Amino acid sequence: MKVLFATTNPAKVGKYKETLKEKGIELITIKDLDFELDVDESGKNAVENAYIKAQSYYDKVHIPTIGMDNCLFIEELPDEKQPGTHVRRVNGKELSDDEMIEYYTNLSREYGGKLTAKWVYGMVICNKDGRKDYKWSKSNFYLVDKPIEKRTPGYPLDSISIVPETNKYFLQKENNKDDVIDFIVNNV
Repeated sequence: MKVLFATTNPAKVGKYKETLKEKGIELITIKDLDFELDVDESGKNAVENAYIKAQSYYDKVHIPTIGMDNCLFIEELPDEKQPGTHVRRVNGKELSDDEMIEYYTNLSREYGGKLTAKWVYGMVICNKDGRKDYKWSKSNFYLVDKPIEKRTPGYPLDSISIVPETNKYFLQKENNKDDVIDFIVNNV
């Protein structure tokens, strides 16, 4: 079964593509299509933005479509400075992976070298039966001012994110993605 992942982020695709293939789901992306839509990600949270992406592309291609988005919240920052749904957009500019690392390491440096952060993820699948939503989070990790050299294109902040219990960067540990895979398999 073909399923469209409405993203251009290679890290999001890479995280799920092989495991879904083993389960009989061929994940295609926007890059595999002959067009790209201009989707206004104006949602108030990760699930709303994921829905906007999934529904926009499903309406065009009529195959099961996954939309995914994430929001970043930083404990030490006041509400007006929270990245939220605009993790990549700072002062009206869309940041590259390297610019994100530079911006967030500088921000961490401003607050003593370490910020307490939380990711909130949203995934929506749109298909002929409607929509299904899934939400999860990674809580209480640190954004630090010293990146490691290893990078995952599309997920640049993993190179400055540390799990407090292990004191290891996200890129130095295995991620458990079984719940997300089960959600996709059971809802496409």
